Formats: sequence, structure tokens, C-alpha cells
Amino acid sequence: MSVKSAIASDGPFLLASGYRTHRAMPERAQDDLTDAVLRNARNLNARRRRLDPATNPPDPTLDHLLPPEFCLEHRVLPWGTLGDAILVGAVPDRDRSQLRDMLEHEIGPILFADVSEEDLLAFISSRHGEYLADLAETQVAEDYSCRDINKLSLSQGLLASLFFGVSLALIFFFPNAFFAGITAVAVTNLVACQLFKIVVFFAGYRKPPGKPVHVPLAEKPVVSLIVPLFNEAAIAHALVQRLSRLSYPKSLLDVVLVLESEDTRTRQMIDAISLPAWMRVVRVPDGRLKTKPRALNYALNHTRGDIIGVLDAEDAPATDQIERIVEAFHHAPANVACVQGILDFYNTRSNWIARCFTIEYATWFRIVLAGAARLGLPIPLGGTTVYLKRSALKQVGGWDAHNVTEDADLGIRLSRHGYRTILIPTVTREEANNRMIPWIKQRSRWLKGYIITYMVHMRRPFRLLRDLGLRKFLGFQFFFLTTILQFTLAPALWSFWLVCFGYGTPFLDAFPAEWIGGLVALFLLSELVSLAVGFVAVGRTRHEKLMQWVPMMIFYFPMGVFAVYKAWSELIFKPFYWDKTQHGLSEPDVPGGDIHVTRR
Repeated sequence: MSVKSAIASDGPFLLASGYRTHRAMPERAQDDLTDAVLRNARNLNARRRRLDPATNPPDPTLDHLLPPEFCLEHRVLPWGTLGDAILVGAVPDRDRSQLRDMLEHEIGPILFADVSEEDLLAFISSRHGEYLADLAETQVAEDYSCRDINKLSLSQGLLASLFFGVSLALIFFFPNAFFAGITAVAVTNLVACQLFKIVVFFAGYRKPPGKPVHVPLAEKPVVSLIVPLFNEAAIAHALVQRLSRLSYPKSLLDVVLVLESEDTRTRQMIDAISLPAWMRVVRVPDGRLKTKPRALNYALNHTRGDIIGVLDAEDAPATDQIERIVEAFHHAPANVACVQGILDFYNTRSNWIARCFTIEYATWFRIVLAGAARLGLPIPLGGTTVYLKRSALKQVGGWDAHNVTEDADLGIRLSRHGYRTILIPTVTREEANNRMIPWIKQRSRWLKGYIITYMVHMRRPFRLLRDLGLRKFLGFQFFFLTTILQFTLAPALWSFWLVCFGYGTPFLDAFPAEWIGGLVALFLLSELVSLAVGFVAVGRTRHEKLMQWVPMMIFYFPMGVFAVYKAWSELIFKPFYWDKTQHGLSEPDVPGGDIHVTRR
């Protein structure tokens, strides 16, 4: 087909798309093209036309011209040929000046034509879904990923064998030395935990900022929310209602509900709901993994926001949350790449586990993370109510699809690349996992993820020290190593309480009798520190009635010991197994009151 005859039918929308002739085109052909475009533009009143995929689908032979991830990011797709030029379908609301230069450098002369975003994404997903799904599993650099954590090298095998051999020899031949060593590590770790808690307490216990600073509408960015769903049919309708109450301008809000291809029940529930124009569904193709971070990576390229937020299916964010996030980014230094909100629960009255879980979250988000953020330490992010700059997220490679605590790992990688995370007092309420066995399963996944994240980043400890600096390196140790040891070695510390009842254990026998009283005093002081921090944390929430439950935390945390040994066993046999937490099992304390949550 000649340029002139090809343009004769498509001239109007090519002219409206800002077509410019390529320098390599002969002068006579340029004249013919211009005449054809102008003639057809006059005949059809220069109306802008869109490509109709039903009558004019994209040419599959052109798929190789541009990488699928590039097409997703820039919302373009090679569609067909018009003479010597490539017809490129593009979403109409994008600036095409710089895009044209990029495309002509890659594929030569081009012509733009409008195509709806829905049609363009559908074609890219249908033709390149498997490739994009595979990319979502491996896009984090190998040095920073745990995807080979289950592959034991010869040197690692020898070191592991040596460690266990020496341990067994100590148990059989020098039992007192073994138990004394274990107890010494446990006691040292306990002291480190309490000192860290005191430091972040004094750093973080400040009143939240006062009146928020307004950001003009013209300066507000597009914010994309990614909400992964897997077997969440029971709460899908409530989720849509909660997101609909967000007060951020809907023209600047882009909500992506991410479904696994095999999750037919949730898909049917979502299909039965009339979704608003700013909310859409992305289906993740089947693959070797079925994890939340894989789904997040796949969905990321389908989003269009400069800020990317992550919410869970059971979340009830504050109605003004996006405004608070945008304000925080707007006034923060350039190296702030992440804003973490506060998590709370809406079913605190369900049972004692839910109450204790609420106290734990209050301590973690309102004291520990708040103080660590003010000290500039690397922050193990929460899996929800986390908002990131798109550019920074792309630079660090997104989420590690194999890590079962992808949020904590991402926080460390951001810090290693020189970025900061800040916390702001915007609250998202979610459902507390309040049954013992599911709680242990969920906590074992978190602890397994902490172990894996620690192992990955400590592969080259001196490189980590160089990336973070000494202060942040120590912060990393306090967050991860002390947490892992605290639960793993807890039985060694428990044994000292038996002295109050006149019993002895191998751990007790390993120490001189005059030391026992001092150790018990240390444990009592540790409990007093935990109680004081717990009372202050609860005082900063809406749950003042939980004050009387703070002393019950001494009976709550022992469940974590069962979880950590489950985590250690899974690390050996199934490190990438994702023990899914079921939601929608508890009702909010106040029906309907879980939505309108303001800052506190």
C-alpha cells in the first residue's frame, strides 16, 4: 500500500495526533502525504478517530519491535504499517513529544493513533502475559533476591555441617558450656532489644503534626493503589465500598484490583459489582509462584500513578489518607521514597488475641517504627498502607516475588539505595487474625521472611555496611537479628522463671547460683520496660480501654515461639511457601465505623 493511499483513510486522526514527516521520506511523498491528510481532515472536520480493535486489530508480526514492559510503561503498542511508517496505538492523554523521539530512535518513522487504555492493556496482557508474569518473578537483581535461597553451595554446606557438628559435640561432651553459651546469647539479645526499644521510644514519642498543609489541585499527582486479592470473595464487595469513600479526586485516583487467573470465585464476585471508572481489574497469569509480591510486580506496569500505594483486601483506610500521603511527599526531602501509614484493627473486641494483637501493632507502628524513622534507620515496611515513589520503586527492582515478607525486604533495599522512609499518622484499619492456629501460621510466615531477608542482605556483610553506613547497619541488626533470636532463644530465658518455684534446668545449672537472682531481676526490668512502652502506645490510639490488657502480653508472645520453629522448618523444606491468611471472619466492633478514621 502506498503512503498516499494508506493515509487517505486514516489522515484525520494522524493529523490530530501531530504526525510529522520523517527526514528520510522523499519530498514528493511528503507532499502527497500532506495533501491527503489535509483533504481528509477537511472532509471529516478534523475529528480525532480511535483505532477500533474489533475491525482493525494490532498486527502480531510487530510484537518484537518494542519490549512489552516498555509498551506498558508508556501506554503504546505497534499496531500496523502505513507505507514506510509504523502505526503506533497510544493512549490519548499522554504527552507525545518526548515519546515520539524515543520511538523513532528505536523503530524508525512512526504515526500515532489513539486507542483506549483498556483495549491497549488487554492486547498487551493477552499477547505477553506469560512473559510479563515470568519477569515479575525475577525482576529484582539476583544479589538482592532470595530466589536461590534453597540452593546450597558446597561452601555453605560445609559451614552448616561444621556448625551442627560442633553444636552436637558441645551438647554431648560439654553440656554446661553449650547451655551457658545459648543463655548468654539470649540474655545479651534481651538487653539489646530493651535498649533499642528505649532509644526508639524517646525518639518517636512526639505529638503528631498539627493542621495539614494544603497541596494545590494542579500540583497533586496521580496516585495508583494496588490491591492484591486471592480467595477474597467474601470481602470483595466491602472492599469496593471502602475504597469508594476515599476523598482524593477520582480523576487522579487509579485503583487496580489484582486477581490470580485461577481465582474464579473472587473474579465472579468482582464481575457482579459495577466498578467505577477509576477502578479496574488486572488478572495475573498462572505461573510457578502465586505470591503477593509477584502479583504486585505484575500489576505495577499496569498502573499510571507517580505514587504507588499498596492496600490489603480487608483494609479500611482513612477517607483522607491519600491527601495526607500526597502532602507528606510534597513537603518531604527528595530522598524520601516511601511513606508508611499506621495499621490498626477494627475487631479489637473479638477475643484476647485480637486485643493483644492491637497492643502489639500500637507499639510497633506508633513507637518502634516511628522512632526508627526519625532516627533515619532502615524501616522494615508493612505490607499495606505503604506508598512509594514510582521512580524509586523501579530503580530498586520492585518487590522480591520469592520473599514471603516482601515489604520488609523492600524497606531495606530502599535504604541501601540511599532512600528514606517516613511515617505519618494516617490510619488504616484491618482485621486482626484472632484465632490461635491461624495466628501462628501468619506469624511463622513473617518470621520466615525475616530470616530470609536477613540471610539475603548479610550474604556480603561488608557490602551491606558500606551501603548503609554503621548506624543504619546496626539498626538493621536490631530489627532483624534480635527479633529472630528473641523468639528462637525464648525457652532459654523462660527456664529462669522456674527458679521461683524451686525447679532447676540445664540452663539454670550452667550458671553460678549467685547469678540467678541478678538474671531474674533483669527479666523483671525488661518486663517493666515492655509494660511502660505498651501503656504509652495504647494511649496514642482510640483503644484506651485496652490498657488493662497490656499485662496480658506476657502470655501472648509465647505463641511466637511455636511460630518461629515452624518458620525454621519451612526454611529448610519449603522456603517460598506462602501460608495464606483468611479474612472476613470477624465483624467490626462498630458496624460502619471502620471507615471514617482520621489521624491520631
